[in-house]
Amino acid sequence: MNNYYYVHTGHRIGLDRFRRATTIVRELQKQGVDITLLCSDFRIAGDAKQYGVDKAVGLDVVRNIPYIANHGDRLIFDSAEANPTMLQDMKEFFSTLDHIKDDEVVVDEKYFNIYEKTLKLSFFFGDDDYEKDLQHLIPTLQELDVSLLIGYYYFFDFEDELNEIFSSCYDAEDYDEVITSSEVLITSSPQAVFESLASGGKPIYLKRKDYDNSFDNVMEEYAVPTIETLDLGQIKALLSTISNHRYHSIEKNPLKFLSFIVT
Repeated sequence: MNNYYYVHTGHRIGLDRFRRATTIVRELQKQGVDITLLCSDFRIAGDAKQYGVDKAVGLDVVRNIPYIANHGDRLIFDSAEANPTMLQDMKEFFSTLDHIKDDEVVVDEKYFNIYEKTLKLSFFFGDDDYEKDLQHLIPTLQELDVSLLIGYYYFFDFEDELNEIFSSCYDAEDYDEVITSSEVLITSSPQAVFESLASGGKPIYLKRKDYDNSFDNVMEEYAVPTIETLDLGQIKALLSTISNHRYHSIEKNPLKFLSFIVT
């Protein structure tokens, strides 16, 4: 019996699910579970070892999972792609199927350490910006004098342009450093919000128009300030009071909902 974790991810839809998936897979590996990460993006699957994942395979479509797995294997399914019929087929094919909720909060233990906050204000748009929407935010970001964390984009001309514009600019490889050392982080990545909060930062969630409402209630649950536009006046007003804002704590237990696979 084999264990698989399928995640819907990629540079057109974002890497939040991927970051969450790798956190879970790493934890399972620590507990001796032999598991293969299945990614809906071949390029991301090829990079999985950089995130501590021992085995990863790319798939072109979700329907191809049964061509890799065998009847009776176990699957963790992290995607919103499946309709009720597909999920029922999966339940019949796999001995155990765990469907991760879209808004499940999972944060790696490394973010719960105490970090020195050397960056006063940082901004991370996300890893899915093929339309280069970040360009429209540049004037406001310059006015705010942010440290910019560049997403994992794969179009390097844009990265070069951003490095010329911002005096404090960090590459995607510096993700962990920026997340943990930022006193205040403005981001459109829900995963970055939770990792910042766990590491003692004060995140502000910038909800993008192309994102759904999956995390609205979760942001409210953790008392994370949410904005829908990068309005300069609104941001400055929020930043003036952010030091007194009270957030709710993130729970440190990445496998609380996966007890079936570790027993």
